[in-house]
Amino acid sequence: MEKPSVKCALLATMIAKHKWGTPITEEALLNLSAIDGDYPTAREVYTDLRSERYITYRGKRGIELNKSNFENLADVLYYECGWEAWEIASRLKHYEGIENHDWG
Repeated sequence: MEKPSVKCALLATMIAKHKWGTPITEEALLNLSAIDGDYPTAREVYTDLRSERYITYRGKRGIELNKSNFENLADVLYYECGWEAWEIASRLKHYEGIENHDWG
């Protein structure tokens, strides 16, 4: 099995730990994610994630998923992380457009 990228590992943790209105701090996300101690890279990826459309940056409180852009997140999970469509559908329960999503 191929090891997930740092970005995919961070996103998987965010999805697993997601609670509406509860951002996750950088330290908490890095500690919970399967990144094998690759903290310098993970910190860079975290910084990059802050500007993604499917992420809301809450300053010192951390980042959280932006459900209004789950279409973009679904594409990242499918094309970059290798998730299957059924897995995305089961994990992104609040993605209301999943049944019409074009997996290309």
